[in-house]
Amino acid sequence: MPQFTPKFITFDCYGTLTNFDMAGGARIVYGDRLTPDQMAAFIESFRGYRIDEILGPWKPFREVVCNAVERACKKHRIQFDRADGERIYAMVPTWGPHPDVTEGLARIAGKIPLVILSNAANEQIHHNVALHKVPFHKVLTAEDAQAYKPRYRAFEFMLDTLGCGPEDILHVSSSFRYDLMTAYDLGIKAKAWVNRGHEPANPFYGYAEIPDIRGLPGLVGL
Repeated sequence: MPQFTPKFITFDCYGTLTNFDMAGGARIVYGDRLTPDQMAAFIESFRGYRIDEILGPWKPFREVVCNAVERACKKHRIQFDRADGERIYAMVPTWGPHPDVTEGLARIAGKIPLVILSNAANEQIHHNVALHKVPFHKVLTAEDAQAYKPRYRAFEFMLDTLGCGPEDILHVSSSFRYDLMTAYDLGIKAKAWVNRGHEPANPFYGYAEIPDIRGLPGLVGL
């Protein structure tokens, strides 16, 4: 990716900035009921069902999490209790940033506006963002957009809110599935993939790879 100074740097939050630990939450709730192999399979199903839950019309993130837990329980023949899904949902706002995030963002904050577009609930996301300890120009959510990423509508809402086009932003994410594939489709040419180990590299989508957020300032000449 050629170096340039965008009008905005836009970020996925959960997983990219915040250490989003749904797997850890599932282990806390179900770890004493499953063997290690069963736990690994449950976590993988829970991950997949969360993706499936967001592809239709918007619903509250609480329902996304609880529905995904219920479907994973059904698949693995575990007794489902709505309270278990609620426990995992309630953990989300306690999760802080990856260790590299505050340092990396602090070098950019105040020079280029930072924006979050997150598959989040408004009642939770601001707790996570406050733990980053850097100022954000905007924090936008799926609840605001009434659509979850990877749907185009979520990104279009962000661009409309910012009053800019795809050529004006650098979008940063650790996920191709949720972010970078859609960014590619919408003509966002400046993209950074934070390699958190969530997904394998996919050079087709045209991005700069960085190991963590401390590598981001160098992409914009800071």
